[in-house]
Amino acid sequence: MKILIVGASGLVGSNCLKYLSEKGNECIGTYFSYAAKNTVFFDTLNLDNPNNFDIDTFQPEVIIHCGALTHVDYCEQNEEESYKYSIVSTENVIQLAKKFSSKIVFISTDYIFDGENGPYDEQAIAHPISVYGRHKWKAEQLVNNSHLDNLVLRITNVYGDEERGKNFVARIIDQAIHGQHLTLKLPIDQYATPINAADIARALYLLLENQKTGIYNIASTDYMNRVQLALRILKYFPDATYDLLPLSTSDINPPAARPLQGGLKSSKFLNEFPDFVFSTVDEYVQNKVSS
Repeated sequence: MKILIVGASGLVGSNCLKYLSEKGNECIGTYFSYAAKNTVFFDTLNLDNPNNFDIDTFQPEVIIHCGALTHVDYCEQNEEESYKYSIVSTENVIQLAKKFSSKIVFISTDYIFDGENGPYDEQAIAHPISVYGRHKWKAEQLVNNSHLDNLVLRITNVYGDEERGKNFVARIIDQAIHGQHLTLKLPIDQYATPINAADIARALYLLLENQKTGIYNIASTDYMNRVQLALRILKYFPDATYDLLPLSTSDINPPAARPLQGGLKSSKFLNEFPDFVFSTVDEYVQNKVSS
């Protein structure tokens, strides 16, 4: 397959670029603000930007839209910018997909839910409680109503290997390995299903190879809050020094509301691919410690 990965400099996009390429697909990964290795520039907010990669010469069969503005509190305080990066960019990716008759894959989130009854399956009713969540939900609907062959993958609390190492799990591991003292003020009441970005890429490959369409939750077997997640990592670093202050979300009082009982159920995906085994946070950290 010829696959265009929009937002390939980020955590999910970079893992998809790596894995899908290794599986023999012809892949092009794009970046907008950060030029990661093996990526080309493309501005999804301006399809006529003269610096854009020439997609016409590539003719993608699949377009994976990983690009997003994922800083939830920033989105809450910059609604217009959030709208552009979540909705306008999706409208433009849909336009590209229609031009090339491409299948479109959209990466969504459990933030489309209110967090009162999680973890959620694919049939749960969306009720976003933040600007970020509302915009991602709107973008989902745009993809679903595009009349294109499409996939929507809902994910949350993604961790794993990436060029910048920005994700929560990777940052704690890096600080612990380098003997830095950690100061952690974390919500004890926000539950989710952390997942390795490499597993997302593996799951997406199977969905594409089997010509699946529709909505799929991609979630591992881990279900924990942020305090539990931090302690799960730190148990592999007995010499690490840290101050950990568990707080309620109301104590933290972030600009954007969070789905507290969040997370996703991946039973639909596992019923269709029963041999697939998700990795765990423990396995990821153990691998980092031993490497």
